[in-house]
Amino acid sequence: MTDGAFLYILRCADGSYYTGTARSGPEQRVAQHNAGTYDGCTARRRPATLVFSQSFDLITDAIAAERQIKGWSRAKKEAPIRGDFDQLRMLARRRER
Repeated sequence: MTDGAFLYILRCADGSYYTGTARSGPEQRVAQHNAGTYDGCTARRRPATLVFSQSFDLITDAIAAERQIKGWSRAKKEAPIRGDFDQLRMLARRRER
C-alpha cells in the first residue's frame, strides 16, 4: 500500500471531534497531535484520543472521506465511532428528506 492513507477521528479533551488524514499510521498522527506538532484546534484541546480510523488505498479517497465527515453532525460522526453503520444510514436518509 505505497500510496495508502488513513482517515481518523480524534476525541479532544473538551469532547469535540477532529477529523484528519495521514499517510503514516493513525497512532503516529495522534502522538504528533498530542505533542503539539500541529498548531491548530487540537493544540488547544489536548490530549486527543483516537476513536475511529479507516485505511484507504489512495490518499485522495481518504481526503474525500475527510471532507464528507467534516460536514456531518455530531450524531452522525458518533455512529461510525460506535460501529453503528445502520444508524449512520438512517441519519443520512433523514438529511436527504
